[in-house]
Amino acid sequence: MEYLEVVRRRRMVRDFDPSRPVSRTIIVELLELAVRAPSAGFSQGWQFLVLTEAADRERFWTATFDPAQARDSWLRGMSSAPVLILAMSDKDAYLDRYAEADKGWTDRDESRWPIPYWDVDTGMASLLILLGAVDQGLAGCFFGVPPAHHGAVRMSFGIDEGLRLVGVIALGHGAPDHRSPSLARGRRPLSEVVSYRRMGLRD
Repeated sequence: MEYLEVVRRRRMVRDFDPSRPVSRTIIVELLELAVRAPSAGFSQGWQFLVLTEAADRERFWTATFDPAQARDSWLRGMSSAPVLILAMSDKDAYLDRYAEADKGWTDRDESRWPIPYWDVDTGMASLLILLGAVDQGLAGCFFGVPPAHHGAVRMSFGIDEGLRLVGVIALGHGAPDHRSPSLARGRRPLSEVVSYRRMGLRD
């Protein structure tokens, strides 16, 4: 599939066909795309936890369960995904990397960083997985885990305290789903979001 078509077809799918698994070969190919994402200082401070076994996925959903969502259609659809990939960032990898001689800093002071690039880079790696999934004829959705549930997820899967759960990628073969009502907002045109030379100058 051509790159432009992949980008244009990509959307968040929230319902999957649980009877159609995703092969380990394809999962590895998608992860190989992820690690080609850019990272500050080539720090590569990301980690991915892949859940393909039904019991492991059930442990994840149990750890993140909110009684208020018991009858939620989003949860029913998302829990049908045969693959969950937890995308995590490692801040220490960046602080250590930029304390090395070739970077010119002599300490690990986090205040030097304008934003948490460890999270940004992990997000870019996750997008490559989503785009690769489209190219493979798969569907995907990136979603966050409420902070109140992070501890339970860590405990359930032995995740080190130094890693931050940036988000989760659900993958599988898409099933007919209800498009998000948010799409009714429409995609903002370039004329509203792009400026030239200074903010507010559109051409």
